Amino acid sequence: MGIIIVLIILVVLVFIALIKTIQVIPQASAAIVERFGRYTRTLNAGLNIVVPFIDSVRNRVDLREQVVPFPPQPVITQDNLVVNIDTVIYYQVTDARAATYEVASFIQAIEQLTVTTLRNIIGGMDLERTLTSREEINAALRGVLDEATGKWGIRVNRVELKAIEPPTSIQDSMEKQMRADRDKRAAILQAEGVRQSEILRAEGEKQSAILRAEGEAKAAALRAEGEAQAIRTVFESIHAGDPDQKLLSYQYLQMLPKIAEGDANKLWIVPSEIGDALKGLGGAIGNFGPMGGGSGSPKEAAPRREQPKID
Repeated sequence: MGIIIVLIILVVLVFIALIKTIQVIPQASAAIVERFGRYTRTLNAGLNIVVPFIDSVRNRVDLREQVVPFPPQPVITQDNLVVNIDTVIYYQVTDARAATYEVASFIQAIEQLTVTTLRNIIGGMDLERTLTSREEINAALRGVLDEATGKWGIRVNRVELKAIEPPTSIQDSMEKQMRADRDKRAAILQAEGVRQSEILRAEGEKQSAILRAEGEAKAAALRAEGEAQAIRTVFESIHAGDPDQKLLSYQYLQMLPKIAEGDANKLWIVPSEIGDALKGLGGAIGNFGPMGGGSGSPKEAAPRREQPKID
């Protein structure tokens, strides 16, 4: 029985020794090996052999990029306003030995360094610049963190500001200002629309008036041209017919009623040529005798003549 117990103990010890000898490290990971409490080497991904009971694996480090969000930190701006800023750090361990031995807790160290650096950066900016300079803040913060964490075996890849929250009173004032700006832009756009509409309406009326005037001018020109052509035709017809004094006298008498037409004609002037025309017409009428008239005195042959009454 004693021999069996010893064998069992030996088997257990061998099994434990095998477990401690063979170390399997996952991909993108590393392990720190110490021998009697002193750093010996770093185990990389894969199957590794260590001396059991002499070498010990102290720390396993994840070499992948890590994302660490930090809680909101109160920061005072240059114009003495307190803002709360949330930050997110993207980092990666490049040296497992340095990350293990150079700093006790690199996560806590990065957080505190971020807070102090952020306060230094924001302290030199006013609120408006802080709200509009995220890229500038990110670049400055990343530069400081990357330089400080290099000796810790840490590389800071990116730094992002999740949120910048000003005080409640400042938020209300900013909302009122934004609302006023939107109302102002809306009023300006409406006024511009009305102005443009009035300009277009005025341009349309102007073009319409110009076209109407051009049409009336052309119509008047055509009307005058037609009247001139009519007068020219009548004039040419009269000259072609070679009228005598009798016909002209008769035309004068026909035009007298037209001259007197109209209620506004209270006074009108008879041209001196009317008298000559009447004399010529009277002489022409006196020359006509009765049909088949024989001998007799001119007084008997001439019909009774009435002088035209001129109103």
